Amino acid sequence: QVQVVESGGGSVQPGGSLRLSCSVSGNFRSISHMAWYAQRPGNSREFVAQIHTGTGARYADSVQGRFSISRDSAYSGNLQMNNLRPEDTAVYLCSVSVVRVGRPLTTYWGQGTQVSVSS
Repeated sequence: QVQVVESGGGSVQPGGSLRLSCSVSGNFRSISHMAWYAQRPGNSREFVAQIHTGTGARYADSVQGRFSISRDSAYSGNLQMNNLRPEDTAVYLCSVSVVRVGRPLTTYWGQGTQVSVSS
């Protein structure tokens, strides 16, 4: 099995910054891509950012230029969130698609970390 754990959420004022981390453990060969989604009460998950081993990073229009996704090891990655706005308030979930020997690409999700932006 594969476990995904997010950390780094919190409460900040508008214009502030947070750095979310995603740590992955378990039985897998490599991470193909890592992504972050935002989930607000009553809404479905919304794409925020993704980083792919072969094709690089892409972002939702709403966070382009403010958020930056990166990988810092074979087992972890980060989402740097700058110039935060009240509308960024959400639970942020990390998803990873992993390569395992003899098995198809499989996606796993963490439980999420809360980000709250208010004055």
